Amino acid sequence: MSSIKQFQVTFDCAEPERVARFWCEVLGYVVPPTPEGFATWDDFDRSLPPERQGSAFACSDPSGVGPRLYFQRVPEGKVVKNRVHLDVRVGTGLVGEERLATLEAECARLVALGAVRVRLLLADDDNESCIGMQDIEGNEFCLD
Repeated sequence: MSSIKQFQVTFDCAEPERVARFWCEVLGYVVPPTPEGFATWDDFDRSLPPERQGSAFACSDPSGVGPRLYFQRVPEGKVVKNRVHLDVRVGTGLVGEERLATLEAECARLVALGAVRVRLLLADDDNESCIGMQDIEGNEFCLD
């Protein structure tokens, strides 16, 4: 049985391009090249039927290591807590005050991009400190 080599993470959202560009900034991801025959993504979008315009957007890890992120427009808003979320690993290997300072600095950067800080979870016997956050459409993620 072969193993899966790649996967993408899909976000349901109201404004796919806006949310995709937010996550590009968070993760250092890039918008993929436009499809052949189109100078810009706006040109491509205008070529779609009106009901599909603005309905999806994507971003990817420029190194090719991380998963592709895909954002699709859905009619309903977010209602409950995510069952799956991203952990943005900025404090790997750090502990104590050094970890907290790193998490707080990244939190401030992301809040300036439109994220919302939800709560600081301090280290306990099993886990290091992390900060629970929400993206610009309320999807939960952690700074870890």
